[in-house]
Amino acid sequence: MSTGRIKKVAGPLVIAEGMRDANMYDVVRVSEQRLIGEIIEMHGDQASIQVYEETQGLGPGEPVESTDVPLSVELGPGLISSIYDGIQRPLNKIMEATNSNLLSRGVEVPALDRDKKWDFVATVKAGDEVEAGDIIGTVQETPVVVQKIMVPYRVKGVIADIASGSYTVEDVIGHVKTEDGTLVELKLMHKWPVRQGRPYQHKLPPDMPLVTGQRVVDAFFPIAKGGVAAIPGPFGSGKTVTQHQLAKWAEADIVVYIGCGERGNEMTDVLNEFPELKDPRTGESLMQRTVLIANTSDMPVAAREASIYTGITMAEYFRDMGYSVALMADSTSRWAEALREMSGRLEEMPGEEGYPAYLGSRLAQFYERAGRVVSIGKEGREGSLSAIGAVSPPGGDISEPVSQATLRIVKVFWALDASLAYQRHFPAINWLTSYSLYLDDMEKWFNTNVEEDWMETRRNLMILLQEEASLNEIVKMVGMDALSPRDRLKMEAARSIREDFLHQNSFDEIDTYTSLKKQYDLMKLVYLFYETGVDALDKGASIGDIVKAEVRERIGRFKYTLEENVDEEYAKIQEELAREFGGLIGKEDL
Repeated sequence: MSTGRIKKVAGPLVIAEGMRDANMYDVVRVSEQRLIGEIIEMHGDQASIQVYEETQGLGPGEPVESTDVPLSVELGPGLISSIYDGIQRPLNKIMEATNSNLLSRGVEVPALDRDKKWDFVATVKAGDEVEAGDIIGTVQETPVVVQKIMVPYRVKGVIADIASGSYTVEDVIGHVKTEDGTLVELKLMHKWPVRQGRPYQHKLPPDMPLVTGQRVVDAFFPIAKGGVAAIPGPFGSGKTVTQHQLAKWAEADIVVYIGCGERGNEMTDVLNEFPELKDPRTGESLMQRTVLIANTSDMPVAAREASIYTGITMAEYFRDMGYSVALMADSTSRWAEALREMSGRLEEMPGEEGYPAYLGSRLAQFYERAGRVVSIGKEGREGSLSAIGAVSPPGGDISEPVSQATLRIVKVFWALDASLAYQRHFPAINWLTSYSLYLDDMEKWFNTNVEEDWMETRRNLMILLQEEASLNEIVKMVGMDALSPRDRLKMEAARSIREDFLHQNSFDEIDTYTSLKKQYDLMKLVYLFYETGVDALDKGASIGDIVKAEVRERIGRFKYTLEENVDEEYAKIQEELAREFGGLIGKEDL
């Protein structure tokens, strides 16, 4: 264990000398207060340390002690429904230990409760051959999550002994005898370095959607299971609300929510809402399958840099069990600001807008850890980790470096538009500037599992929206009356797409979630209105009568139809549409 002395303190950066035996990314304890930090640069016997706590009062000459291990997280029963800071310190346990709502410096509290006993059920027996990643037993962590205890990495051999029972995370539950005769202890908990991705056998192609129940996402800009998406948008455009909706409704078994440098009141909303939100899939509290990392903007800036690695390592752990995991990072812009501050203090050559030159590669390292994979081990479980990062560009300008670096990496771009938000159109995802590069990969899945013309119907709606944007330019110059009847019909059909399909009320019990079947039916009805209208125009109907058709109101209300009544209501609207438009043909335009 190497020890040194503080030479210089510059905000969260501490330079220590006499650290020749230490290694890059080792965790260190700084001063008598034992503040936690991490070595991020070495020069001879000098180590540059980013300290994850407030450095006020530190001075030259104070001791620095390396632990000789990299920054790691504890993985085991007790993670679910916990609230951690950026370096996996349990905030509620710290509050109990210090009797204070404020984080005390140097406080040491283990990430997983050392006293709580868990009921372990062994699924292997003595004499069974096992290798890294194999499941040796289960623990019912919450009413909805069964944690699968796996053989640690690089361990292979025969189970010497194992027993079901009630254990703490540090108790030995059994032993594996390796090929060289060594006995390796098995526990409910193990540690993993946060900057190192967890291994897997191979990645699977992104050909299956992560269904979210949000129409603009699933129908227009879907994300694949194991995919990566970015939600950039200015202040007040609904980034956090969109992530809350995705956390609640996405087809994920586990949610990891990272509040990275966000305002304290936003994180408070999450902490208050998630325990009270009823999980639609299980009927239990949403917190029963959620891990929260709260690293707000008033906490030490260096801990932001670690927080997204802490979160994604936990997410990978649950992915390895065969679960579908959704990771929400809110927001990567604040994380990049922490990188910029540390880079400035290290006196590195600045890149664009002061961000370090390695900003893009660090973002890529984070997002590349997402994916749908086959886990290590004989069983080869399939798990997925989908990463959705919010980006908060200053003034909503996505030409800034963090947004641009993110767009080069992610495959889905949900562009939030402040003007839509001010019009009370939510989710405020702009359909003209957003995109999903997974569409071609998932076309076969949608056409096979929902309806065979799903993609064709989606394309038809997108074409109408794009043509509306072009026609809007003409309307601004010469007015709506200058348009031909067919163009006016296009404008009305596009308005129906916007108001009836894309606009979704997250506070309405029925509209907050829409199944893929119902999404398809609504798309078909909106487009059927347009097709039937074109046919009626060709046969002499007046555009004024078509626009005033009563059936439009019924199409607009279709999204509030209960799932069990969808087929019946769809048939009725089809009949009414044919009857009403049939009556318009041949009618004189008064």
